[in-house]
Amino acid sequence: METLESTSEKLYDLVLIYAPGMIGALLSFIIGMLVISIIRKIIRKRFEKRDMESSLRGFLNSIIGILLKVLLWITVIGMMGVEMTSFIAIIGAVGFAVGMALSGTLQNFAGGVMILLFKPFKSGDFIDAQGYAGTVSEIQIFNTILKTPDNKTVIIPNGGLSTGAMVNFSTEPRRRVDFVFGIGYGDDVDKAKQVLMNLINNDSRIIKDPEPFVAVTELADSSVNIVVRVWAEAANYWGIYFDLTENVYKTFDKEELNIPFPQMDVHVQK
Repeated sequence: METLESTSEKLYDLVLIYAPGMIGALLSFIIGMLVISIIRKIIRKRFEKRDMESSLRGFLNSIIGILLKVLLWITVIGMMGVEMTSFIAIIGAVGFAVGMALSGTLQNFAGGVMILLFKPFKSGDFIDAQGYAGTVSEIQIFNTILKTPDNKTVIIPNGGLSTGAMVNFSTEPRRRVDFVFGIGYGDDVDKAKQVLMNLINNDSRIIKDPEPFVAVTELADSSVNIVVRVWAEAANYWGIYFDLTENVYKTFDKEELNIPFPQMDVHVQK
């Protein structure tokens, strides 16, 4: 009986000692979870007002929620009387080791955040980066997916993509289409320029302001080169490029303007 009574007294003493802390920790946990929920709703609305990318918006909101919950758990455990110094040191050491092991992955993550935040390109843009050119199919947190013109899928890590040089062909609504056409020495340069201007004027896709530019650019080894520069809507770039090249070939032949090609003369001496 004495042993049972002494045990009951010890349990009662422990309840008196730890019960207030347990109750306070439980209340703090409940209130903290409610506060975290409110904070996440506020942050989500702020992100929506800033028109942030949906994938980045959800990811950052989740990360913020996880960090706040970790802080809440540390606070609650500390209120229960658990020594937190060693616990925090262990968490820090584990975090450092994981960070070192995933340094490349973290770099890609940071690059993805920067791309989604500053938007140097978006889905549907045609870009040239890291040695690949294609249409942006999807921007993920760690990678960006391109579709090449021949329908290949290219996955580029965001780390290098966010720090390297990149050309975005879709940023501006208009693009300049450049050509160089060669005629033979002895051909009528003025006639060739007039033929080119006629072909340009007959193509309604070519913008007349800025004005098309046609001029002799080089006296090459076997040809007189004429540069042609015209402006067009970005969507019409390749159509104009291919059509004008074909039309120049056909028209030059009709107008008896020669398009030189490399030749080699071989002299045989007896």
